[in-house]
Amino acid sequence: MIEPIHALILAFVQGLTEFFPISSSAHLVIPSLVFGWPDQGLAFDVAVHVGTLLAVMLFYRRDLQQMLLACLQPSASGDAVEQRRLVFLLFVGTLPAVIFGFFGADFIEAELRSLPVIASSTLGFGLLLALADRRAVPAGEGLKLSLMIALWVGLAQACALIPGASRSGVTITAALLLGLSRHDAARFSFLLSIPVIAGAGLLKSIDLLQSDLMVDWGLLATAALVAGITAYACISLFIRLLEQLGLMPFVYYRIVLALILYYLWLA
Repeated sequence: MIEPIHALILAFVQGLTEFFPISSSAHLVIPSLVFGWPDQGLAFDVAVHVGTLLAVMLFYRRDLQQMLLACLQPSASGDAVEQRRLVFLLFVGTLPAVIFGFFGADFIEAELRSLPVIASSTLGFGLLLALADRRAVPAGEGLKLSLMIALWVGLAQACALIPGASRSGVTITAALLLGLSRHDAARFSFLLSIPVIAGAGLLKSIDLLQSDLMVDWGLLATAALVAGITAYACISLFIRLLEQLGLMPFVYYRIVLALILYYLWLA
């Protein structure tokens, strides 16, 4: 089992980086390289997935409730139709990640989970984020979410399977380049994370149940709580500051992080 102090630090890092567009995988690789920490393990991965999933579901609980009611109690009202349309667009946006993940997960795990790949994707996708931010339309002037936008954002989300890309980063980048406002891009990105995180957590949970691992349930519950609280705070802060600061602070951070990763690789 991972050491308790390591678990709490990594849970905090996971919650901090899951929804900021800065790549959780890029941050989680640093402790193992710098401090020699062992892999956090399957049970820990499940716990922090549960924590971050509950955080985003809690933050968007009203949206989820409205979508659920619209699907369970179909009506012809404009709001209900719009909610069912959003559910369909989230389904469309999720499909590419499911397909690419099913066929490419083993290759990615074996070939791409390396320091130079993580550093390069952290830098490359960070520069794309800068381009998207500079082209972002003012609040209230963005396009309405459409089927094609949802599909292209979903294809971008599949690129997040590359370690270092950042799921929130690539989906927000694609949404901005396609004409959504910053607020709408972030909202669709975070809602789109729910089925993806839930699916990944489910698959890891099945693997965990089929294994003979010893599980410290108290430690895992604490890690899930830390990751969840941190993730919720980060979503709230990100949404509040997005229009004021834009995305460039995250771009600068990614550039510095990439340089650190390149240094660790070459050192």
